[in-house]
Amino acid sequence: MTFRNSILLPILLAAAFLSIQGCLKVGPNFATPAAPVASKWLEAGNKHFTDKPANYSAWWKCFGDPDLNRIIDKAYHNNITLKIAAVNVLQARAELGIATGQLYPQMQQAVGSAQFNRFSPYSTMVLFPGASAFNDYWQDQVGWNEAWELDFWGKYRRAIESSDATWRASLADYDAALVSLTADAANAYIQIRTLQDRIQIARENVKVQKASLRIAEARFRDGSTSELDVEQAKTVLYNTRATIPVLQQQLKQQKDALCTLLGIPPSNINHLLGGQAKIPVPPPSIAIGIPADLLRRRPDVRSAELKAAAQCAQIGVAKADLFPAFSLSGNFDFLATDFATARLGQMFNAQASSITAGPSVAWNLFNFGQITNNVRAQDATFQTDLLSYKNTVLTAQQQVEDYLTGFLRSQQNARSLALAAAAAKRALKLAFIQYENGSVDFTTVLTAHQSLLSAQDSLATALGNIALNLVGVYKSLGGGWEISKGKDILPPQIKEMMAKRTNWGDLLSPAVYLPPPRKQSDIRSPDW
Repeated sequence: MTFRNSILLPILLAAAFLSIQGCLKVGPNFATPAAPVASKWLEAGNKHFTDKPANYSAWWKCFGDPDLNRIIDKAYHNNITLKIAAVNVLQARAELGIATGQLYPQMQQAVGSAQFNRFSPYSTMVLFPGASAFNDYWQDQVGWNEAWELDFWGKYRRAIESSDATWRASLADYDAALVSLTADAANAYIQIRTLQDRIQIARENVKVQKASLRIAEARFRDGSTSELDVEQAKTVLYNTRATIPVLQQQLKQQKDALCTLLGIPPSNINHLLGGQAKIPVPPPSIAIGIPADLLRRRPDVRSAELKAAAQCAQIGVAKADLFPAFSLSGNFDFLATDFATARLGQMFNAQASSITAGPSVAWNLFNFGQITNNVRAQDATFQTDLLSYKNTVLTAQQQVEDYLTGFLRSQQNARSLALAAAAAKRALKLAFIQYENGSVDFTTVLTAHQSLLSAQDSLATALGNIALNLVGVYKSLGGGWEISKGKDILPPQIKEMMAKRTNWGDLLSPAVYLPPPRKQSDIRSPDW
C-alpha cells in the first residue's frame, strides 16, 4: 500500500462530509400556504359567546358532571384507536431513521468467503509449469466493501425533511384522534342521559295513562260512558308502552358504543354512569376565540399542513435524479490461497491485503422522460395537498359555524318546548277535571295525553341537542388534545411488549419519538 493510497480514502471521506454540509438542495422550499380565514364568527355577537381565547384542554368539565369527567378519563387511557395512533407516531419516527441512514454510506458490507477450486486437466491453468500438480486448492477472503452516493443535490436531505414532516404529522393525527375521542365519548354519554330521560318520561306518562284508564273503566261500569272510552284509553296506554322497548334498545346500543370507546367489550357500565341520570347542562356563555385560532388549535389543520410539507420535499427527491450522482466507493480485502507455494495462514499479512478506492459519476441521461414525469407527478400531488389544506381550513370553519348555530337554535327550541310541555301538563289536568264532570268527552283527555308525551319527549331531545351541539363546538374548535401534553402517549404495557419482540434501542423513549418544537437540522445522527 503506497502513501498516496493510504491517505486517499480519508481525503475523499472528508470531502464527502463537507459536500453534505454545504451543497444545495434542489426542489422548492415549503412555505405555509395562505388559507381563506374569516375575520370573525357569524354568531360572535351573541351573548352566549365571547371572542376571548380560552383553554379547551378539558372542555368537558364545563358541564360540571363528574360521571362525564370519569368516562373521558377512562377513554383517554384505554381507547384502542388512540393507542394505534400513538404507535403510528413511533412507526413514523422509525421511518425517519431509515431516511436518515440514507444520508450516510448506503452500502456497507463485510465479506468473508472460503472457496474450493478444482480445474479440469484441459484448463488453461495447465499451461503454467507445474500447474497440473495443483489442480485442487482453497481460497479464503475477508474484506469490507463500502459505497457512498454523496448528497450533492440534497436528495437524501429532502427525504429526511419529508420524513420529519410526516413524523410531525403523525403526532398531529394522534392529537386529532384525541379530539375525536373526547367528543365521541361525550356524545355517547349525552345520548345515554337523553335516552334515560326519555324512558323516564314515557314511564311517568304510562302511570298517568293507567289512571285515565281506571277512570274510564269506572265510568263505563257506572254507565256514564261507553266502552269506546275504555278502548281509546287502552290504545294510548299501549302505544306509550311500545315506545319504551325502542328507547331501551337505543340506550343499550349507545352503552355498547361507549364500551368500545372505553376499550372494553359490551358490558354493564352502570357503575361508571352513576346514579344521576340527568342531561348535562352547558354553561351560560363560552369563549370561542376567532377563526384564525383554528390554524393553531386544530390538529387536522396542522396535519394537513405538515403532509403538504412532506410532499413538497418529495419534489426535491425526484428532481435530484435529473442530475449526475457523485459517489465514493472503496474495498479493503485480505485474500489467501494454498495454490502452489502460497499458504492460507498468510491471510492477514500485509502482502495479502488490497485496497481500492475512488470516486464515480452516474448520470441517467436516457430515461425517456421517466424522471421528468416523476417530478411532475410529485408536484401534482403537492398541489393536491395544498388544496386539501385549504379545504380543511374551510371545512373547519364551516363545522364551527354549524355547531354555533345549532347550539343557539337548540336553546331557542328548548325554551319553546318547555313552555309547550308546561301548557300540555296544565291542559291534561283541566281535561281530567272536565271529563270527570262530564263536560267534555274522552277524546279531549286522549289528545291531552298525547300532547303531553310529545312535548315532554321533544323537550328532553332538545335539551340533549343543546349539549351535543356544544360538544360539537368544542370539537370543531380543536379542543381536548392538550390533555396529552407533557405525557407519554405510548402506554408502558405496549412498549414492554414491543421491546420483547424487537431491539428498539432508545426509540421507545418519549424524548426520541415525540417531535421537539424546533425544526430539525438537515444533518442527523443515525439511529443504530
